Amino acid sequence: MLLRIMMALLALGTSGAYAAETAYPTRPIRFICPYAPGGAGDIFTRTIGQKLTEALGQTVVVDNRGGANGGIGTDLVAKAPADGYTLLMGNSGPMTVNPHLYQKLQYDTLRDFAPITQGTSYMYVLVVPPAAPVKTLPDFIKLLQSKPGQMTYGSTGIGGGNHLSGELFNLRTNTKSIHVPYTGSSLALAALLGGQISYMFDTVITAVPQVRSGKLRAIGVTGAKRASAFPDVPTLQELGLKDFALTQWQAVVAPAGTPKPIIERLNREVVKALKMPDVIERLATQGGNDLVGNTPAEFAQVIKNDLALYGKIVKAAGIKPQ
Repeated sequence: MLLRIMMALLALGTSGAYAAETAYPTRPIRFICPYAPGGAGDIFTRTIGQKLTEALGQTVVVDNRGGANGGIGTDLVAKAPADGYTLLMGNSGPMTVNPHLYQKLQYDTLRDFAPITQGTSYMYVLVVPPAAPVKTLPDFIKLLQSKPGQMTYGSTGIGGGNHLSGELFNLRTNTKSIHVPYTGSSLALAALLGGQISYMFDTVITAVPQVRSGKLRAIGVTGAKRASAFPDVPTLQELGLKDFALTQWQAVVAPAGTPKPIIERLNREVVKALKMPDVIERLATQGGNDLVGNTPAEFAQVIKNDLALYGKIVKAAGIKPQ
């Protein structure tokens, strides 16, 4: 009799939990963007957040919590209740780079988060001023090798994707250029156009108008395949750097322990949103991204792979936070 009572109580608790999960959501959802309003991460968060609002029937409120290279907002979600009502716009920087830069990071990427889906994948393009005496990658490498420690490249800050691209390029080509960090993409690009730095690994979307207008020359892109916005610009792998591939991403993640039915529901809705024409227009056509929409398991493997890659780059290049 006691065993039957216990089993009945267990079944009641399980059915109650299942009912709560299938009814999800019953109140507004907070979608935290770990960057300031107006940037690429904010645009992704608001675009997907609006589609989730429409699909789930509950308001998805975007909450911008910038700072510490994305670490403040990311840590906030790591410590949030695992109930599906707090989501994170996950990004390569805070999730796969910061763990190698900061010794006292307050969160653990693999322990504290439940992957939902990778939303985008974006690459960088190696650009030089049109007056630079190079047009091909071999010529560019020869120029760098002839001036060790004399040429400079700009980035949006320590640990940013364009910084890591530059350091990986140094490692793969046995060259040495000086990194010059700026506080934003526009400042770094202005310095390149003004001749204060020698080259840059810029985001594709930022570089497109400059290359098309002839203000910059594109040498190659960092992805494993060509950028749709630059179909005539080869990848660095095509040009001979066989082990060079660096892309970054924006994603949707939740706190670890979020019930599987909720993760699966969110995955379905975000993947569906990524196939909508207006989302493609905003994030792919205008944003220079490849849209992904993979499974939680597939995205978990991407995170593990990137943690390993960036760990090697940070260690080999001796990158330290400032």
